Amino acid sequence: MLARPLGRKTLSFAVALSLAASAAAHAQAPAAAAQDEEAKTLAGLTVTAQKREEAMQDVPISITALPEQLLQDTGVRDIKDVQLLVPGLTVSSTQSEVQTVARIRGIGTVGDNAGLESSVGVVIDGVYRPRNGVGFGDLGEVERIEVLKGPQGTVFGKNTSAGVINVITRRPDYNTKVEGELTIGDYGAVGAAGSFNTALGENAAFRIYGAKRKRDGFTDVEVGRGPRGEREDGDQNFHTLRGQLLFEPTENLDINLIADYSSREENCCVGLTTVRGPTSAIINALVGGVGVAPAADPFARRAWSNRPTTQDIKDKGVSAEINWITPWFGGATLTSITAARDWQAINGLDFDFTTADMIYRNPDPDESLTGFKQFSQELRLTGATDKLDWMVGLFYSDEDLKRHDSYSLGSAYEPYLSTAVLSQIAARFPAGVVNTANAATFLSQASGRPFGSNFGGLGALDRYQQNSKSVALFTNNTWHATDKLDFTVGLRYTKENKELDSVYSNPNGGLGCGAALANPARVGQALAARGVPLAAISTLVPQVVGFMCLPWANALHNGRVTSQERDEKEWSGTLKAAYRWNEHVMGYASAARGYKAGGFNLDRVQSSNGLSSGTAGIAPVNDTSFPGEFVDSYELGTKTTWAGGNLLLNATLFHQTYSDFQLNSFLGTSFVVRSIPKVRSQGIDTEVLWQTGIKGLMLQGGLMYADTQYGKDPLPDADLAKLPGARASFAPLWSASAAVTYQWDFGPSLIGRFNIGAKYSSEYNTGSDLDPEKAQPAYTVVNARVGVGAKNRRWMVEAWALNLFDEEYTQVGFDAPLQTGSWNAFLGAPRTYGVTLRVSY
Repeated sequence: MLARPLGRKTLSFAVALSLAASAAAHAQAPAAAAQDEEAKTLAGLTVTAQKREEAMQDVPISITALPEQLLQDTGVRDIKDVQLLVPGLTVSSTQSEVQTVARIRGIGTVGDNAGLESSVGVVIDGVYRPRNGVGFGDLGEVERIEVLKGPQGTVFGKNTSAGVINVITRRPDYNTKVEGELTIGDYGAVGAAGSFNTALGENAAFRIYGAKRKRDGFTDVEVGRGPRGEREDGDQNFHTLRGQLLFEPTENLDINLIADYSSREENCCVGLTTVRGPTSAIINALVGGVGVAPAADPFARRAWSNRPTTQDIKDKGVSAEINWITPWFGGATLTSITAARDWQAINGLDFDFTTADMIYRNPDPDESLTGFKQFSQELRLTGATDKLDWMVGLFYSDEDLKRHDSYSLGSAYEPYLSTAVLSQIAARFPAGVVNTANAATFLSQASGRPFGSNFGGLGALDRYQQNSKSVALFTNNTWHATDKLDFTVGLRYTKENKELDSVYSNPNGGLGCGAALANPARVGQALAARGVPLAAISTLVPQVVGFMCLPWANALHNGRVTSQERDEKEWSGTLKAAYRWNEHVMGYASAARGYKAGGFNLDRVQSSNGLSSGTAGIAPVNDTSFPGEFVDSYELGTKTTWAGGNLLLNATLFHQTYSDFQLNSFLGTSFVVRSIPKVRSQGIDTEVLWQTGIKGLMLQGGLMYADTQYGKDPLPDADLAKLPGARASFAPLWSASAAVTYQWDFGPSLIGRFNIGAKYSSEYNTGSDLDPEKAQPAYTVVNARVGVGAKNRRWMVEAWALNLFDEEYTQVGFDAPLQTGSWNAFLGAPRTYGVTLRVSY
């Protein structure tokens, strides 16, 4: 049968790492028992980080490899859970699970904007997913996950500037097997999953996996007068289905076809108050009671939201991977991966996170939709001689991105904004100068329109259509100069083309803004009628007009149609030298130039001068483009093997300098992409795998020190004044992970199994503007699992807990929209626990 560079047919990697993680010598099936002989020690672990099977200790890359058993023991269901096992990996979500971002060594794409590509790429079964959020679903049966740190581009299909999370699911094999699991947990959690694998004759095999999971929400919601009916948030209703069909017509050819579908229906995500500011009194007055948290106690998990946060995500796709050992170049392997994917998300949102009906987005595809349709093709030719391992490849992708973006304004928007604006003016003058009586009608007087008619209904409705085409040629080659010395050279040429068509409209909003723009003198009259000194009126008029013309209500956007296009042609690559000092120690040095494509800001952008580089203002910006992101990365590492191959100790010193780092920052009313001239990340990354001398005991862990700082160049926005010279957001100085697994026999036919895993992060800031109110203190999350089952693995019952000690931490802190002096946060998950039954036949 075929021995491919990726080694997917033999399960030596899966078996070896499962052995490492569990230290269990018990086979799950007769086939696994035979394979168990292939890897007795950790020194036999293989990875495919360079698209060929290699011993992990021989690969000159900083990599964390996670096997299926360890992922199962620590409760990993999706990529967000993987961060528990990888120091330096941080994964967070904001206003919906669609906006999920992965960061490695403190570097990742910042902000909720589908126009930005991911600094950390997600690849599932060889297929690149266009954004992190697109790849965050129920992963199902995973053979392994590899987390590669640092820029990648000369091996994987798409450029990434910070790293790759490479997921490989279980392939079909020639054994007939049925597996299933049933889970029951707190918060009403119920989950069921099952798979069936069988041979279809001598040269074909089939595997199908399906799962359904449900759970109640973590957060209680006060809905006020509604119309939101759901009184919980953070619930889940997931469905997953994946089928694979493997053909091996000859010893030199195999074809694996995959079709998958997943659905996520949930209510997510409400922000909870961390700092309660002075505008809370205005909100309470508008609702005639309590409209926002009466005290800043986010971990009481009680939110105020009158509009639904309904979320509906659908993801489906097909792929075909063909591996053919050709008669060319000494039997080189030609690999083709062809894929088509369709992903879309509909998200409702209560922007203000109060029970006052101010600003919201309906969960309607006409008003809230983000969708990707992607076709990709990757071709690789891989071969080897005694002196050279070589690979050349071609990658092509054609991606259509569609976004429907809207803002709807409720009946409380005008009185709230009017009162808040007048209150700010009053604070600037001696008490009694500004008359705040009937403050709610101030903006109506400024516009000259009847009260309640300035803003209402569908305030903004915008359409974005972006096409992105990427073509790349790449090569990665290792020359074995001597038995001990290897040199690796990788090179990639990428051509990117993006075209964006945008249509902006204000169906019902913007009337008040338009009236103020047409007659600013009336604004001055309204200020004078409130007792504002004449000398101050000329200064205050533009500020009041600015509040009346916030992006979602700015009449200057109405009817705008723009078309933008950008082309990029860039080189990236790597150079590595690896030297095996002896059978225990390998050292390496590497230099790499990484690249991530530029793009367009898919949001209403306005500034003081109509340029993206401008400061706060109301002039619409037509050119919303931003340049590509580059990184120069240097590493000095060592990989060591001890205790007869049962102890692996690895360490990497790294220094990375990013230029034009793409920072997408929420400045209170909209997201603005800033190209930060310089970001530096440097430190040390260490890892240990130890199959101890105690039968059944295995340790896995790592420690990372990463000093990630913004450059000292000044930025144009006052909101970003804290960035120059400061540590980057989501960049803990220290992070560490550890997992301990112990398996033992008792009785003639039973085994016990225990695992505990923990992740520590030192303090860091969760806001792109580094406001101190968004700081996250140091914290540790611990997961644990204990099980009893049959030695032949026919069944096992496991009790588990995630976030065992109920650690309280925030994922992201943010300015409460429109509420000056208030801050909110999206929280991490609380403690959950339950029982899982696994069966296998």
